[in-house]
Amino acid sequence: MTEKLIDRFQKSTPLYGGNGAFIEDYYEQYLANPDSVSEDWARYFKGLNGSGGHDVAHGPIRESFARRARESRGSGRAEVLAPEAAQKQAGVLRLINYYRVRGHQAAHLDPLGLAIPPAIPDLDPGFHGLGEADMDTVFNTGSLAAEDNLPLRRIIEIVRKVYTRNIGAEYMYLTDTPQKRWIQRRLEAPVDKAFLTREEKVETLRQLTAAEGIEKYLHTRYVGQKRFSLEGGDSMIPLLDEVLRVAASHKMDEIVIGMAHRGRLNVLVNILGKSPADLFDEFEGNYDLEKLAGSGDVKYHMGFSTDVEINDARVHMVLAFNPSHLEIVNPVVEGSVKARQVRRKDFAGKTVLPVLIHGDAAFAGQGIIMETLQLSQAKGYSTGGTIHIIVNNQVGFTTDNPIEAEAGEVNRSSLYCTDIAKMLESPVFHVNADDPEAVVFVTKLAMDFRAEFNKDVIIDLVCYRRHGHNEADEPAVTQPLMYKKIRSHPTTRELYAKRLAEEGVMSEEESSELLDAYRQGLEEGRNLTRQTLGMVGNQHTVDWSKFEKATWDEPVNTGMPIETIRRLNDRLLALPEGFELHARVKRIMDDRRKMAGGAAPLDWGFAETMAYAGLIDDGYGIRLSGQDCGRGTFFHRHAEVHATDGRSWCALSNLNEEGPTFLVNNCLLSEEGVLGFEYGYATAEPQTQVIWEAQFGDFANVAQVVMDQFISSGQAKWGRYCGLTMFLPHGYEGQGPEHSSARLERYLQLCAENNMQVCVPSTPAQMFHMIRRQMLRAIRLPLVVMTPKSLLRHKLSVSTLDDLSDGSFQLIIDEIDDIDPAAVKRLVVCSGKVYFDLLQKRRDEGMTDVAIVRLEQLYPFPKQEYAALFEKYANATDIVWCQEEPENQGAWYSIKHRLQLPIEDDRHVMRYATRKGAASTAVGYPKVHAIQQEEVVMAALTGGAKMKGR
Repeated sequence: MTEKLIDRFQKSTPLYGGNGAFIEDYYEQYLANPDSVSEDWARYFKGLNGSGGHDVAHGPIRESFARRARESRGSGRAEVLAPEAAQKQAGVLRLINYYRVRGHQAAHLDPLGLAIPPAIPDLDPGFHGLGEADMDTVFNTGSLAAEDNLPLRRIIEIVRKVYTRNIGAEYMYLTDTPQKRWIQRRLEAPVDKAFLTREEKVETLRQLTAAEGIEKYLHTRYVGQKRFSLEGGDSMIPLLDEVLRVAASHKMDEIVIGMAHRGRLNVLVNILGKSPADLFDEFEGNYDLEKLAGSGDVKYHMGFSTDVEINDARVHMVLAFNPSHLEIVNPVVEGSVKARQVRRKDFAGKTVLPVLIHGDAAFAGQGIIMETLQLSQAKGYSTGGTIHIIVNNQVGFTTDNPIEAEAGEVNRSSLYCTDIAKMLESPVFHVNADDPEAVVFVTKLAMDFRAEFNKDVIIDLVCYRRHGHNEADEPAVTQPLMYKKIRSHPTTRELYAKRLAEEGVMSEEESSELLDAYRQGLEEGRNLTRQTLGMVGNQHTVDWSKFEKATWDEPVNTGMPIETIRRLNDRLLALPEGFELHARVKRIMDDRRKMAGGAAPLDWGFAETMAYAGLIDDGYGIRLSGQDCGRGTFFHRHAEVHATDGRSWCALSNLNEEGPTFLVNNCLLSEEGVLGFEYGYATAEPQTQVIWEAQFGDFANVAQVVMDQFISSGQAKWGRYCGLTMFLPHGYEGQGPEHSSARLERYLQLCAENNMQVCVPSTPAQMFHMIRRQMLRAIRLPLVVMTPKSLLRHKLSVSTLDDLSDGSFQLIIDEIDDIDPAAVKRLVVCSGKVYFDLLQKRRDEGMTDVAIVRLEQLYPFPKQEYAALFEKYANATDIVWCQEEPENQGAWYSIKHRLQLPIEDDRHVMRYATRKGAASTAVGYPKVHAIQQEEVVMAALTGGAKMKGR
């Protein structure tokens, strides 16, 4: 309700008896939607009887109205709405409100006209007590972005134009009133104005011509080849062009796009400016084999990056690489964007824009969508809002067409594929893709909303696909009605060219000339739509060339002087004034002071903290993410501490005020989304050590697709370097099948071509040197670490200051006890926690003919160091591999061929000591676990199964 109407009611005594019906209706409207009434009235209704309004029964409300009306009589205020007029006015305001709330359901969104909008009684004037006799009556328009008073006929015309034509706006569920009012003004105010200027209309037709032109050219030149055509969703090209233009006007200098197959080749050429000649070479298989590295990937998975010029501004454009698990690219893009924003010190998300393009079935069906949306406003993950574009084919793969589905056969449980976005209160703009002007209007609206409120926005581009899932598909088999309609349906470019001809903007001949010119450009291999500037002069480009020729065995000094360790430890233990720690945490910090002074052995928490501090001191950044990783799942890290008064403090974050710093993210309960985000971050920022820690190692199971399709293979497929580190707590302590194994075997199975490292450090010093090595050597490939649980406080798993200052990461740790190598008859090789069980048992039994060595890096396998053991223990005849895991799990199957390399058949016997093969990772009974562990240890020291053929 406008200020004018409020003033009118205030002057006429709002509670005067004649206005009672109106106010009761208005109160009903408030109960249905508190934001639908003015702020003044909302405050009034909320304060009724001091109860907050909603909980007040209607009887007491009416009595309150009547009492206040009696008190106001005789005041001399005479202007009163008659009861019938007040009811009519209330009906008008309700009608406007319902168009805002439900108008999208009546909007014409389907280009094919097959989806019939349901009957919505709330949008019928008669539902609100309004009839033909009221059409010329002038009513107050309330908060409608129009004149204060208009005839009902005109009011209905406005709301129908705004909410039920080719745009369906969903935003009334937003609880933030300024956001809601902002959208209302932007939608309603320009109701009679053209969306685009004459020049913008011509440019939109040019973009549609390019969108259609490239597809038809490829269809005739490369018959039968998959390209995942955009045809039917052609308006996405002018949509993305508008994103680029608005981004430039907002002074953004970089856009990162993640998208599925559909329309990808079109976007590469017409938005990012890829050379058509290069694309044609890919179709024809014309590759320079000498320049190819790794396995490569199909053309509709490949990424691209370049600078383009738009409106005299230079914008860097990136299309992210992605696999056929399409939506998994979403958190990867967000992580990459976050790294770019941090590098610019843009913590509000004003300079780099993430754009995610989805399929309708995937957006509704893939869990990674929810995880990525939940990250959007979380600390350490927000990128200032994402523009989501859904290419809504109205059909999934080859089935699940809601238009042709029989009763009860539905492909989702929500009305729209976009409904999951409502959990974030993100506005959704559904738009008919055959109305490119509405598409461009909605795009500018979405971009401006994102800039104003730093929130995600969803554009639901309702379209169709002309050729089915791919060009070899026959979609009429499963959607006969839809594809009968599609065959006779004009293209979006044809429809728009005809519209512009009717408006006198451009003749049909001129439109045809545009198409001919574009095709001629393709014939010549030239891009007429977007010219790239290359990468020369881009100030934000990261130089990855120094990592291209690095090797695994490159020597690097990872030690730190003891004086530096003590200096950094003193700074880390300094707390803000009055900061009182919990007693248990205080003891840990006191112990660290003793460790730095040499008065106590070093534990894992101290060594890890010193590794981070040293890297920060050297100018590197650290980003650590995981569930409860600030404290550490096992109460060992305490990178972030909390005072008894509720304050928190992260000393590592305050260690270097001038340069890179330490960021710890206690993330939400997400593995797939967060790991994808961290991978994306690491691919964009080589000077920051990015670490993801699983709460328990097996929790990474949920994120296996990120490991399979990005982390382990991204460099081989796409040439993407990534120094991401994964901490996966691993060890058999009788905690059952879900908290024992990090599934080491899965990572080793993915190892080949020196693509990543898999390590199992067994001491604090090894952890220290391994962390520092990951950044100090000139190589950026993933590191998977089986981190300890019980070893964090094991009396034998400790280190000294000298181990940190003078040592380095050891690929193999030799026997530590005073055992004569010549007396050794059995050599036991193992990794991880089981070593300490073996060591303790051997000491208890007084064995002097068994040597135990630790394999600390399982991949790349340390062949030379391992072979050297056979020279040292020349008299050993039994070579035993020992692991806690069952025979079919753990490292055994992946490394047994490497363990046998130095073995001489006539001198050695290869044995293994493991739990028996099992379907589950571990038993759930502590006593059974203890019996099994004892059997494994004794088998390694005295027996063990013999390898077949040996």
